[in-house]
Amino acid sequence: MYKRFLLPCFYTILFFSFSIVLSTSCSRYVEPPAPYGATPTAHQLEWQKMEYYMFIHFGPNTFTDVEWGDGKEDPKVFNPTNLDCRQWAKIAKDAGMKAIVITAKHHDGFCLWPSQYSTHTVRESLWKDGKGDLLRELSDACKEYGLKFGVYLSPWDQNHPTYGSPEYNQVFANTLTEVLAGYGPVFEQWFDGANGDAHKGKRQEYDWDLFHNTVYTHQPHAVIFSDVGPGCRWMGNEKGIAGETNWSRLNIKGFEPGFGAPPTDTLSKGNIYGEAWVPAETDVSIRPGWFYSPRTDGKVKTLNELINIYYSSVGRNSNLLLNVPPDRKGRIHPTDSARLMEFSRFIDLFYKNNLLERASLRAINTRGDAPAYEATNLLNGDYNSYWAADDDVTSTAIEITLPQAQTFNRFLIQEYIPLGQRVAKFALETWNESSANWDVLAEGTTIGYKRILRFPKTTAKKLRLNIQESLACPVLNSIALYDVQESYKGKSEIADEKRLFDISSDKWNVVSPQVGESIKRIIDGFIQTGSSILQLLPIEIDLGETLSLKGFTYIPSNSSSEPAIMRYNFYVSEDGKEWIPVKKEAMFNNIKNNPIQQDVLFDAPVNAKYIKFEPIETTLGGLEYIVAELGVITKL
Repeated sequence: MYKRFLLPCFYTILFFSFSIVLSTSCSRYVEPPAPYGATPTAHQLEWQKMEYYMFIHFGPNTFTDVEWGDGKEDPKVFNPTNLDCRQWAKIAKDAGMKAIVITAKHHDGFCLWPSQYSTHTVRESLWKDGKGDLLRELSDACKEYGLKFGVYLSPWDQNHPTYGSPEYNQVFANTLTEVLAGYGPVFEQWFDGANGDAHKGKRQEYDWDLFHNTVYTHQPHAVIFSDVGPGCRWMGNEKGIAGETNWSRLNIKGFEPGFGAPPTDTLSKGNIYGEAWVPAETDVSIRPGWFYSPRTDGKVKTLNELINIYYSSVGRNSNLLLNVPPDRKGRIHPTDSARLMEFSRFIDLFYKNNLLERASLRAINTRGDAPAYEATNLLNGDYNSYWAADDDVTSTAIEITLPQAQTFNRFLIQEYIPLGQRVAKFALETWNESSANWDVLAEGTTIGYKRILRFPKTTAKKLRLNIQESLACPVLNSIALYDVQESYKGKSEIADEKRLFDISSDKWNVVSPQVGESIKRIIDGFIQTGSSILQLLPIEIDLGETLSLKGFTYIPSNSSSEPAIMRYNFYVSEDGKEWIPVKKEAMFNNIKNNPIQQDVLFDAPVNAKYIKFEPIETTLGGLEYIVAELGVITKL
């Protein structure tokens, strides 16, 4: 009797238990959030995860000491004596970079491969007796070191005879085909919109549809960079600074790269309801210019400068493309390499200790109260798991409790962007025991793939992530809290202030224009001061003695929103009456995008006691221009 009673009871209990579990499991299934707005392709998502990679500017400009060549340079000037692409790749790999993008063809039209569509290539150079192929060497080196390979081909070509005609578009498409079909996988195709007519030259009506189709025919997975993508966009400056607000969406209809691009303010911020997913890429050089110059060996960015760039690029929903130009030997300079290693150590240390690893999280709202979307997913390290709120919730919070009070000064947060970018405003708060309230510690607008908030060191045990505005229910997949050092100094940094000029201006005097005491600021040796000059008035300076000049230096305002001289004449004189032109209708090519110190070398040394700097055109097109400092070059 006992056994007959036990067995039926056991199976009855088991049946009901299984039914309850099954019922509970079924009731817990909740549909994931629907994608909101434009979303990334799989290739764009993988691109975003790369975060940080190397730009290489290398070509004739490396040897002629100019930023933009004119296509008239003798290709024989390109002759690196010890070129080693494996050195580039090893340094990039050791620095934590994921790829290298090379200037396969810059505005001068010089091709770093022996193109059959140009006579301005490595084939015509002295390097390897014209038998070299730099793209082959670099693509092989990238493959060896596990790096992705990307290419920059400028559509502007100051050398090719067909530029400015309809025929050129097919010529350019053919050069694209050579590169994209001949050197293995290309993760990113880098375009800019530079056009000859913007520089008083030929105008080319670019066939962007043809160019894009050529890319996708040969490299369907490539992310295309330009002012308006379509794969990723320019951030609108060359300083390494992404917008505090940075939407990965952009309205691109009716726009094109170059002068047809959206305003730089729009490029910086994106469009909150943009029609296309076009995330930001922040490009900046480790040196003042894009190409190597021996005169910038002492001006490599400090470790602190690189760290600030990291926070304001990767830390603001943008990838970082850091330019590291090889020298005339064809190798990355030891100073640049050392700085990159220091920067890599900082990045490694930054992510080493997440203070939230043992924290407990409580979400005010969890999607359907389902475990699949609970807040603990934010700490599990799985990119494809996330916390999400209910569809009708666009403001909510997550409370964070640490095992004990901790000191911290950085907060990292990531949205799950495969479902779109949603958060428009959020705050990090700490619990105030005295007032029994939440105090705002830091605030942000957009999040996107990754956002890092910086704030003074704070000690707390309880925090709250307060999502204040979201365009749809928030979906996050990671948060982290760190305590990092506030300031760093690399071992390789130069202790003394870098000298900007090679001769003192103590004997100098501004002869004209006489516009008040402020004009003296342009020769006071301090780049933080300067003078605004109206009516495009020329500047005449008495140097106090006759000097042998090899060039001159012009430093504009450091802001692209303030007028700088773009086109100019430069004269010298020994008596201040008879003037000899040494530069006529000359141009600071990239000063609008990169308003940095401009060093101009003369074709031959000249003797002068007086110099005259005559503006012709400014970056903003008006009659006002700003000079922070003028100097002369007497030593090379």
